Amino acid sequence: MDLYFEMYSGIAGDMTIGALLDLGASKEKLIDAIKSLGIEGYELVFDRVKKSGIDAYNFDVLLKDHHHDHHEDSHHHHHHDEKENHTHSHVHRNISDIEKIISKSDILSEKVKKDSLGIFDIIADAEAKAHGIDKGEVHFHEVGAIDSIIDIVGVCVLLEDLGVENIYFSKLYEGIGRQKCAHGFMPIPVPAVINILEGSDISLNIINEDGEHITPTGAAIVKYFNKNKTLDEFNIKKVGLGAGNKDFEKSTNVLRVMEVSDSKKKD
Repeated sequence: MDLYFEMYSGIAGDMTIGALLDLGASKEKLIDAIKSLGIEGYELVFDRVKKSGIDAYNFDVLLKDHHHDHHEDSHHHHHHDEKENHTHSHVHRNISDIEKIISKSDILSEKVKKDSLGIFDIIADAEAKAHGIDKGEVHFHEVGAIDSIIDIVGVCVLLEDLGVENIYFSKLYEGIGRQKCAHGFMPIPVPAVINILEGSDISLNIINEDGEHITPTGAAIVKYFNKNKTLDEFNIKKVGLGAGNKDFEKSTNVLRVMEVSDSKKKD
């Protein structure tokens, strides 16, 4: 199967999972894979929402007792609002902790483990550069770690379930302004996103719309799977729509992922 990611409203991990589930990937495999990681303190949401009147699949992760906006899914975007009395309060995980969690799963295939860790590696490199620290020192706050692990492992599990061979990406579209995070305000695109895209052939378009459209997880997914291949024209076999958690004035906050075939070739 070949997929085309249309990213006119950016990309985030939860949007990607929603679009892949909407395309027909297995919800049961996703749930089993996440359970196999042995992490706690979350609840998964699977439903449908309307975005600018368009029906889309909404995948969400509810953490502890508060709702989390996935457009703040890199570790440095989190406020320190974990419950003090929670056993996992203020736990930070570094890249080696995350590697252990993913590696010990007895359900995930070697490919899913490799792809998941490859995406995490891209994020850790970008965060290390942003903060001027060694990659091993990059810490994902508890909330960000759970969220990122679920999103990244989930995406890799669903791509494998669908039997995806090639992924083609549109240009990336990002908004303007500032993003509130644990350290104050950051410019949009946030530094981790800029660092992920630096030196790549991924084309970034800045649109005149306030708000973060691309999360570090979303950018890392694109960077990891991008093979610089393009399809000028294609036939659309099926489409999946994944909802984001924001409402923008000028764009519909959905990620459209299409199953495509090259219209110049016979299947």
